[in-house]
Amino acid sequence: MNEQDAPIEAGADDATLVEKLEGIAEQIRGDAGLGEVDDVRAMVRQRLEEANLPTDEATVDAVVDAVGFS
Repeated sequence: MNEQDAPIEAGADDATLVEKLEGIAEQIRGDAGLGEVDDVRAMVRQRLEEANLPTDEATVDAVVDAVGFS
């Protein structure tokens, strides 16, 4: 039997990789706006790891660029 060990939003599995990366960038922009981000690059890497998404330098760079400030 499969067990869910983390919350999943409705439709999250349907999102493309690009949509997931854009979602992470949006979350980090929001956190940064609240003053909760000291190191954007480290937060991007952490969020990618938590979402089981690629953490290679090109992906991290793309999300950092999408966030809009580094």
